[in-house]
Amino acid sequence: MANWNDPRTTRPGLGASQGFTGASVPRTGEVFDAGLRKHMLSIYNYMTSGVLLTGIVAMLFAQSGMAADLFVNGGLLSWVVILAPLGFVLAMSFGANRFSRGALQAMFWGFAIAMGLSLSTVFLVYTGSSIAATFFATAGAFAGLSLFGYTTKKDLSAMGTFLVMGVIGLLIAMVVNMFLQSSGLELAISFLGVLIFAGLTAYDTQRLKREYAHLRGTEFAGKAIILGALSLYLDFINMFLFLLRFMGASRE
Repeated sequence: MANWNDPRTTRPGLGASQGFTGASVPRTGEVFDAGLRKHMLSIYNYMTSGVLLTGIVAMLFAQSGMAADLFVNGGLLSWVVILAPLGFVLAMSFGANRFSRGALQAMFWGFAIAMGLSLSTVFLVYTGSSIAATFFATAGAFAGLSLFGYTTKKDLSAMGTFLVMGVIGLLIAMVVNMFLQSSGLELAISFLGVLIFAGLTAYDTQRLKREYAHLRGTEFAGKAIILGALSLYLDFINMFLFLLRFMGASRE
């Protein structure tokens, strides 16, 4: 693994360390650090654009009245819309090696739109002001947690395994509560959901940072940006949805 803190410089040829312009040759660590910053910035740009696209689509679809017609009346189409984001995630995750970077980009934007259609119900249940407040609270928490994951020297790998198991436990508990309809269990699920995806935000950020050392200069590096944005997007959206259960004010 390349060491981005490695202070050693590249070995220049005779006279290469100082050209006619007087510019010095950059250190190996400096070149790596600049590439890492560019890589992570690209991931954050994709992730932020995807979240904003989802929010705009959700708001417009709800305001148009089509969301109420689709989800209130139910039917097969409503289930297609609800399950479509999962289909995109599975296809991108398991088909990354087969798809081109352009195809993954198109799928990422398609996923963001599908999520917007699926999450339009949020605007039917909660007030706009509470949604906005929760969004900005999530954005602030996400920024702090991601910064922690990027800068910490502590290895978060073990925590990642525990958190993934927690996500599986959450899914099982949510399915069980569909039959029990327990308000206490729902509150516990929401609380644990916020904690788990907060932890995953820090873990995924560190994971993406470390992966760059192996990916830089490879053909897969461009694809990794899109897949990394998908991971952070899911962390943000899930943390937002669980937090909304605490901060959201019902329209009724």
